[in-house]
Amino acid sequence: MNMGDMPMGDGIPSLASFQKHYWVVVGTAIAVATVANILSYVLYRQRLSAASRGILQPAKPKSLFSSGHATLTALIREFSNAALPALSFRGWFLHMPLAGKVSLVIANAVTLLVMCFYGWDSLASLNYEDIGYRTGFVTIMQLPLIFLLAGKNNIVGFLTGFSYEKLNWLHRWTARCMWLTATIHFGYWLADWWPYGDFVSVKIKTDPITWRGLVAWCILGWINLSSSTPIRRWGHEFFVLQHIVSFAVMVGFIYWHVPSENHVWIWIVTAFFWFDRVVRGANVLYHNLSIFHPKQRKQGNMSIWACHAEFTPLPHNTTRITIHNPPISWKAGQHMFLSCHSLVPLQSHPFTAASIPEDGKLEFLVQAQKGATRRFFRHAEKLAQLPTSANGTRVSTTRAVAVEGPYGRMRPLRQFDSVVLFAGSTGATFAIPLLRDIVAAWNSSTEGYPKAGGIFAVPNVAVTRRIRFVWCVKSRGQLGWFASQLATVIEDVEALKRDGVDVEVEMSVYCTCDEKFTEEHNSLLSQWRSSTDAAAQRNGKVEIVQNFDEKAALKGREATSAVREVDSGSESDLKLEEKRQGCGPDGQCCCKATVDEEAITTDGEKNRDNFVCTCCAGDETVTSAREVDGDSTRSGSTVSAVPKFLCHPHIGLFSGRPQTRNIMRKSLEQALGESAVVVCGPRGLIEDVRRNYVAVCDERAVCKGTGAMGVWFHAEGFGY
Repeated sequence: MNMGDMPMGDGIPSLASFQKHYWVVVGTAIAVATVANILSYVLYRQRLSAASRGILQPAKPKSLFSSGHATLTALIREFSNAALPALSFRGWFLHMPLAGKVSLVIANAVTLLVMCFYGWDSLASLNYEDIGYRTGFVTIMQLPLIFLLAGKNNIVGFLTGFSYEKLNWLHRWTARCMWLTATIHFGYWLADWWPYGDFVSVKIKTDPITWRGLVAWCILGWINLSSSTPIRRWGHEFFVLQHIVSFAVMVGFIYWHVPSENHVWIWIVTAFFWFDRVVRGANVLYHNLSIFHPKQRKQGNMSIWACHAEFTPLPHNTTRITIHNPPISWKAGQHMFLSCHSLVPLQSHPFTAASIPEDGKLEFLVQAQKGATRRFFRHAEKLAQLPTSANGTRVSTTRAVAVEGPYGRMRPLRQFDSVVLFAGSTGATFAIPLLRDIVAAWNSSTEGYPKAGGIFAVPNVAVTRRIRFVWCVKSRGQLGWFASQLATVIEDVEALKRDGVDVEVEMSVYCTCDEKFTEEHNSLLSQWRSSTDAAAQRNGKVEIVQNFDEKAALKGREATSAVREVDSGSESDLKLEEKRQGCGPDGQCCCKATVDEEAITTDGEKNRDNFVCTCCAGDETVTSAREVDGDSTRSGSTVSAVPKFLCHPHIGLFSGRPQTRNIMRKSLEQALGESAVVVCGPRGLIEDVRRNYVAVCDERAVCKGTGAMGVWFHAEGFGY
């Protein structure tokens, strides 16, 4: 008889029974989440089907079951997203975890501790050995769950509707719970041996089972320590390499440490690992070898590699990577792993697709940090400096790249009545494709309501009526990333409204450190409004700066600054220069103040005592590259402002940070069905939006008899 099947006492299950009971608990949790995911998908199909038949308000629950489901869902959402405010101490911030995550981790830890000590007096020395055996069995049974949550092709994610990166935190905390039970396992054996003097050291030195288990415990501790956020961010490439090696070594020592009856858990882990690797390898080969894509060969691509990318430098040390006619399909909001071995050998990094499939190209906007992203930007800068041909065109130089994916799962936004999108900096690469995807569905349904092409086909329609888009940028240079796409969205929506389609898109851009730009934009906007009648504003085209050269503009500002220093020496100018250190309270930049759009007048002026920021952009006007290199700069005269809009005049432009609570409240009050709030950006923005989301839902008592519709929330972080 195996040790795991031996009875441990009257009424106490065997060791193997505890392992089975734990996986019954885990399986039940996964089954509940799977049922919820299936219900969400059925609801999604039902809403799109209703919209395709012209039924009004398809996102509003109408039956008793749907109303009860909406109420239960609203309660779970509010609780799971609730968190205490971050604690600050001398510039350091301790971010509080979400209540939903804490509850899930505590439930797992309590289940494990109950299984470790059930039926035993944990303080009685006679039970130390029995508890040591049981905790060992409890520890090894958790190993498959860790690997089950770690794979890119995640079975749990497929069933529950969560992407692998959304389950990564649970993967880490499962490993920490395993280290907890392993520590208890080691501690009870140590307590059992301690009364015998030197027996502990002799046992560790001479007994292979003991020292192998000790090594595995130490490696598991190192894995948990190295998986902390500061170490992961310090060197991601090194972290990934050592993480895989450490897990492989730990699994080997565990195999030698545990009895043969527990080797089945090791083989399950091995199967999960190689399943993920084989699927990922097949994915890479299929998407990147041209032999699987005959259409590309017909178009003249005779290379064995299917993906070739163009690298273009953008402001703020950002690289636009473009793959034309990509041999891969994706959905808005998904990401891929991109590798370019000729520039960065043996490395692959995840980037969100900044384009939608209707564009016919796959684009990534990659901000240079260090390592691979820095090399991408330097390569793009070198390509931009290549000489042009005789006819004025630049020779296109591409690099062979490999794409793996797509990855990422979220509820389709087309099923919601109103959608609120918040983006911070490069978070626009996630939010703008979602915005454009809904507008594309609007455009496809202008000629009646299209019907699905089959039983499993999804109608190409959108339930959404209202979209609110907010983008936070540091300065004007970032606006050029998506200036043309946002202008196209506004023009498409205006055309739809002229055709009688009841849709609305409202956009706002917040510059946190370039207030002078907002003043220039508002001045240009006032001139445009005064010289153009209402009909021309609706029907006329607006000229947008497509490729803004921020470096050239900076040279122009430096040139005018030098002229001012030569021509002015008055006391007022000297005081102005002193204020540039920080014109806000306590020397803080005033552009970072929170702005309420309701307090902004129609002409764009702020109601805050005519206060002008001087600490970020100065008081120089923006210049184009032509004006910097022209005679105006050399002659010593100030240059004129660019006579073009950097962003569409129908986009609200503000200096400061958005008042996310008021923006959400205003949008949700107009909703006629379930809404969605989506945010992507730095941690500060995500926590602010999440906190205000919970507050607004609680304030309006959504789905609790007040008539307020439910709100779904999704946050996409920057890998923390």
